[in-house]
Amino acid sequence: MIKYYTRACNFYYGQTSLEKVKNKTNLPLNGNRLISFDTIEIISRQKKQLIKIKDIKKLPLKLRKQIKKDLKKITKTKSIKKIKFKKPILMGILNVTPDSFSDGGKYLKSNLAYKQIKKLKQDGADIIDIGGESTRPNANGVDDFIEWNRVKSKIKFAKKNKNFVSLDTRKSFVLKKSLPLKIDLLNDVSGLNYDEKMIDVLKKTKIPFVLHHMQGTPKTMQNKPKYKNVVLDIYDFFEKKLDFIRRNKIKHNNIILDPGIGFGKNLKHNMKIIKDISIYHSLGFPILLGISRKKFIKELSGINDSYLRLGGTISSSIFLMMQGVQILRVHDVNEINQSLKVFKELIK
Repeated sequence: MIKYYTRACNFYYGQTSLEKVKNKTNLPLNGNRLISFDTIEIISRQKKQLIKIKDIKKLPLKLRKQIKKDLKKITKTKSIKKIKFKKPILMGILNVTPDSFSDGGKYLKSNLAYKQIKKLKQDGADIIDIGGESTRPNANGVDDFIEWNRVKSKIKFAKKNKNFVSLDTRKSFVLKKSLPLKIDLLNDVSGLNYDEKMIDVLKKTKIPFVLHHMQGTPKTMQNKPKYKNVVLDIYDFFEKKLDFIRRNKIKHNNIILDPGIGFGKNLKHNMKIIKDISIYHSLGFPILLGISRKKFIKELSGINDSYLRLGGTISSSIFLMMQGVQILRVHDVNEINQSLKVFKELIK
């Protein structure tokens, strides 16, 4: 039996989008009438086909029923706790590690981390993602207690200053220690695969979390990663994981999907995911992407210093915003925030 996937495409923005939704030629993406689409791409592992919304009725009945279900997920309004996705949400990165790929060691000392937390918020970060273990390619793991000691004072400070805090950890120990500090979100880059106890903590606490895709581990993930079809393989991974989550009696919808740019992917894989990112809207959850200062920018531009990858980060962020991606995980919050605001005004 052939499996089909539905990707929303051919997006419209601003006033043009509002008019087309009003005239019923377009459907709003994620319940937001300011971004809409009039075309879908029907994808299988054998072929692709572009179909205008108005022509769906001409398709075979069984396929029409599936597309109707997918469109319901694509168009429904999504939110996570206090966050509404009326605009792109910026997740500011705070790595309190000695060895992260771009800013390792920069915010390990508490006083420097506190200044950065204040800056991220002032610059427009809606979420601050705090992590005490580097998951860059070839990184070694960190002892549970070391990781916890790195993050605890930073979480306390961020919450004291009324920030929405995401905890970037693979470890149930670190998550459990952080819960009394009232963190708002778990960001586990292993996709709940590293620590089998993590799912039990999530079930008991009902805390929102990011479901992230990674092939392998940070130590091994860039050792010749392979996929049959990277976009569809990750889609199937999300479907299976969501089924696993439901079977473990986690019923809430406070889940965010992150396809994991650079986590077990080469340049070709990363570019394919970014170009076809809108396929994941049909899973019915908000999408997060971390493209900030990533290696694919260097590979495309030839500029090797991670601090000189701002241009590539900005252009990627604008493209992802135009595909309806709800959350962008970035280092340079002020610059990304500025670029998105200006671009949104220009396309009104």
